Amino acid sequence: MSTSAPAKVPAPGQPPAGGALDRYFRISERGSTLPREIRGGVATFFAMAYIIVLNPIILSGAKDMYGHQLDYGQLVTATAVTAAFTTLLMGVIGNVPIALAAGLGVNTVVALQLAPRMSWPDAMGMVVLAGFVVMLLVATGLRERVMNAVPLGLRKGISIGIGLFIMIIGLVDSGFVSRIPDAAHTTVPLQLGADGHLNGWPVLIFVLGALLTLALIVRKVPGAILISIVAMTVLALIVNATATIPSWGLTTPKWPGNPVATPDFGLLGKVSLFGGFDKVGVLTGVLFVFTVLLSCFFDAMGTIMGIGDEAKLTDAEGQMPGINKVLFVDGIAVAAGGASSSSATTCFVESTAGVGEGARTGAANVVTGLLFAAALFLTPVATMVPSQAATPALVAVGFLILSHSIRDIDWADYTIAIPAFVTMLMMPFTYSITNGIGMGFLTFVVLHLAAGRGREVPVALYVVAAVFGFYYLMPALGLT
Repeated sequence: MSTSAPAKVPAPGQPPAGGALDRYFRISERGSTLPREIRGGVATFFAMAYIIVLNPIILSGAKDMYGHQLDYGQLVTATAVTAAFTTLLMGVIGNVPIALAAGLGVNTVVALQLAPRMSWPDAMGMVVLAGFVVMLLVATGLRERVMNAVPLGLRKGISIGIGLFIMIIGLVDSGFVSRIPDAAHTTVPLQLGADGHLNGWPVLIFVLGALLTLALIVRKVPGAILISIVAMTVLALIVNATATIPSWGLTTPKWPGNPVATPDFGLLGKVSLFGGFDKVGVLTGVLFVFTVLLSCFFDAMGTIMGIGDEAKLTDAEGQMPGINKVLFVDGIAVAAGGASSSSATTCFVESTAGVGEGARTGAANVVTGLLFAAALFLTPVATMVPSQAATPALVAVGFLILSHSIRDIDWADYTIAIPAFVTMLMMPFTYSITNGIGMGFLTFVVLHLAAGRGREVPVALYVVAAVFGFYYLMPALGLT
């Protein structure tokens, strides 16, 4: 946390001393200073800049139903430009120090669930539709009401499940674990490394990166994830230049020559809003949109309130004044992520790094957004980072999500604990966030009815559980 002396707040009726910028962002009024806001904005950028590398790795590694893959370099551009735009928008309109970028949970939904069933433009179109729904919920005042319909324990189970799912994605993409080619001869679905053992430099890079990332987090070093990515990338460059490596996977660590390049905006605007429904049907399409909506909905709400409380932006009742502006920008961000083909954009909990440096206003977001804009011209540097150097961040983020959420589940109440348990395990074990959410909701409703507590279940959850139940019965009913 910042140890600077408190900023002098102007007397009532007197304008802030910092000029127009101070007045617009209410910097002095919130007990901050412009230097603190700048430091906070820089800290937030370095704490979350890893997404410029990780998001393209996750999305470019997947294929749509036609076998097409998104271009890695174009994804770097799309990720950076969307993070810059939405972070600036949140700063200027929402006036909170909450930066945004492609969400690490929802991009796995898009890459592993939506894209294989349709084209990439179709999948991104569903993300845009989810953003429109978020904006509609905010405009009608329903977003907070819907939030209250899902019990805290089940919401935390969703968050933990996404964290575990992110972690297993990191382990698989790094080569630390792999699927056994012929599972018929064993009951074990996964194995260590490619052949039951950890062999080769690339896996060692991942192991060292994971240990370094976690060690830096334990030491509370600002920008721990980014430091680890940079350090392991440098080590991978040295290894690749001095040893013979059969394969690094998606990205080979090799210095590109000129680190500066013109951004490639080729993916921006390549969206088909309703094409996905033709591929998977209306019901499945609605469930896909709903899954994206839930992934963004609950993560963003928790992040906004958590950071708002830490930055002391909430009132005595714990409410954040002007939160509807913040929520509406979050909806715009979801849609913008789909429109740029970088997946849904959401609020990042790493913004707490900036709050720890003293950021209290949207001025910090302006700094973070401008740094993301500058990163647009460093695409060659980002595209030389191997997955083994970047995926340790997935393991670390997975742990952080779990540690922030698991304590809030009432494990003594089985009608809450069991659905949360089912939700968090079904996501990684079925490799599907949709299945985790659906089975969790169904279990929640059934157990409450079995306990004679059916009246405690909100009507909205009965409706959602019924939709998921019908979805799972579709194959048996011959509807797929």
